Amino acid sequence: MKLVEKNIWLTSDTHWGHAGICRGATHWRSADENGDKQIPLDAVRDFDTVDDMNEAIVENINDCVKENDTLFHLGDWSFDGFESIEEFRRKINCKNIHLILGNHDHHIKNNKRNIRSLFSSVDNYQELMWGSNKKNKKLMLFHYPIISWEHMGRGAYMLHGHQHLKGDLRFGDGRRMDVGIDGNPEFRPYHIDEIIGIFKDKGETPA
Repeated sequence: MKLVEKNIWLTSDTHWGHAGICRGATHWRSADENGDKQIPLDAVRDFDTVDDMNEAIVENINDCVKENDTLFHLGDWSFDGFESIEEFRRKINCKNIHLILGNHDHHIKNNKRNIRSLFSSVDNYQELMWGSNKKNKKLMLFHYPIISWEHMGRGAYMLHGHQHLKGDLRFGDGRRMDVGIDGNPEFRPYHIDEIIGIFKDKGETPA
């Protein structure tokens, strides 16, 4: 797919409606050094309720991704049953959402009740050419991280989700980055210019 629009956004792993990933609702537990079961704060989102988490996800997407922008969502769209897929989509103002299937998107993968029609496209993998003809940037979009990809040595970017990584852990060898919403310090999608700028700051000259 080739796009020349200025406002391209990317995110992943919103897990809208997922109680297990919300601090105030999770039943996940891990033992501390005394054997006491504790909520793994580093593995959950710091919200008191699922509704609070859902509201923040929607608000943070709509605040930056406008109606005629393009959003690439790299998988794990929602939880809490089939109905949550449409409910979440209905709350997002952006008209152009391209979904890369994640491991939790089985209803969308199977196209239950033609649910794929909510999205501009649904794929397992997407290659995106973005920019002007003289300065095209090749983006390889996948839910899962891979260590080697086409045109890796020629400056292609591998953007993925799945790992919920933060800080420097978001980055792999080459131009590889976890663009999941948990890794953004502002808990929102990334603009494509922002991603290119991050790699430039890391010493990776843009392709």
